[in-house]
Amino acid sequence: MSHKNHQILIIGGGTAGITVAAQLLRKSKGLDVAILEPSEKHYYQPAWTLVAAGTFNYKDTERDEATLIPEGAVWIKDFAEDINPENNSVTTRSGDVITYQFLVVCPGIQIDLDGIEGLRETLGKNGVCSNYTDPNYTWEVLQNFKGGNALFTQPTGPIKCGGAPQKIMYLADEYFVKTGVRDKTNVIFATPGTVIFGVKEFAETLTKVINRKGIILKFYHKLVRIDGPNKKAIYELTATDESNCIVTVNDDNNVIQEDVVGKTTLTIPFELLHLAPPQSAPDFVKKSKITHQDGVNQGWVKVDHYSLQNPDYPNVFALGDVAALPTAKTGAAVRKQAPVVVDNILKLIAHKTADNKSYTGYSSCPLVTGYGKMVLAEFGYGNKRMSDPLISTFVNTTKEQWSMWILKKYGLPFLYWNLMLRGRI
Repeated sequence: MSHKNHQILIIGGGTAGITVAAQLLRKSKGLDVAILEPSEKHYYQPAWTLVAAGTFNYKDTERDEATLIPEGAVWIKDFAEDINPENNSVTTRSGDVITYQFLVVCPGIQIDLDGIEGLRETLGKNGVCSNYTDPNYTWEVLQNFKGGNALFTQPTGPIKCGGAPQKIMYLADEYFVKTGVRDKTNVIFATPGTVIFGVKEFAETLTKVINRKGIILKFYHKLVRIDGPNKKAIYELTATDESNCIVTVNDDNNVIQEDVVGKTTLTIPFELLHLAPPQSAPDFVKKSKITHQDGVNQGWVKVDHYSLQNPDYPNVFALGDVAALPTAKTGAAVRKQAPVVVDNILKLIAHKTADNKSYTGYSSCPLVTGYGKMVLAEFGYGNKRMSDPLISTFVNTTKEQWSMWILKKYGLPFLYWNLMLRGRI
C-alpha cells in the first residue's frame, strides 16, 4: 500500500474525465491533475449503433487510453474502490490511498446483467443482443435474421443515451427491407415508458416514423425475465389505459402472438431481441456518502443541477452518467457540463466562490431513423427543446435530415477525438 496526493483527482478516464482534465491543463499547465482509470482502451460508444447496422467499423471506435491522457496529467491505472469525502481520500483496488484537494467523479455507468432474470445467461446468444455490450453480435444477428418477431426493448431506470434502443430498431427495419425479410417480420418496440420521446417536437416526428414503418409500439412494458433457449421475453405491465386495456399501437390482431397471463404478466416470443440492459452507478459510488441516500436518485452522485458541485462536500464535483441530473446521460451533455466544472474548480483554487451555475441541462440525442436519415434532438431541463444556434439556422433538426446523418457518421466522431478530448471544445 502506498499514499499519493494530488491537487485534483479525477475518477474516470472516459469522455467526462479526459475532457475535464484536458480543459483544466489548457487553462493552467501548472495544475497537478491525476486521472484514476483502469482501462487500456477508450471507446467512442455513440458509433456502436452504426457498427451494429453494418455501416461503421468497430476498430474505428477504439483508441489506446494512453494516447488520450492529456500532457501534464498523471495516469493512475487502477480501480477506485472507496471514496471517503470526509478525509478527502480515495482508496484503490490495489490498496493505495490517494488524497486530493478537489475531486471530480465521472466513472460512467455500469451494466447490471443481473437486473433482469436470465439476461446474464443468454446475452450474446439465442438472438439476444445489445449494442451496449457487443455491437458486433447485433450486426451478426441482423444478418442472420430470416423473419419473425424482432423485439426491441429497454429497462426501467436511467440508461446511457435513452434514444439508443430506438435507433438500432429503425436501422434494422430498413435492413430487413433491403434483405427481403421485412414482409415476414414484426418489428416491436416494448418500453416501460409512457411516450416514445420526452420532448414533444421530436416525439411527433418519431411517431410518424413508427407509423410509416408499421412498427408495433407497446407502452408500460417492463422486461422482467428472458427465456433465451425458448426465445421468450416476459414482461410485467406497469399500467393500462382507461379501459383497462394493454396500450399497443399497430397490432390490432395480435400478429406477434403475445400471450397474456393474468392481469399483469405477458410473454412475447422473439427471433431477435435487442435490449438496453439495466444500468446503475458503479458500486463504489453507490456506497459513498457523496450520493443520494434514498429516493428516486438513490446511489447517484448528489450535485447542484446548475453548478455540478456536491452540496455536502464543496470540493467534490460530478458530471456525466454518474451525476443525479434530470436530463439524458449523453456525451453531448458532458460537452456542456465540463466547462462549468472546470471554471468552478479554478475559481475555488483562486479562493473565489464556485458561482458558475450555467449548466441548464443540455443534452442531445442523435436519433438515427434509417440509413441516411437522422433527427438531432437537443433539449434541456424540463424537456425543453434547445437547438444549436448555427445548425438550426440552416436545418430543421426536428425533421429527418440527410445532413444530420453525415454529422452523426463523420462530423461527431471527428469532433470527439480531435477537439472534445483535447479540451478545445
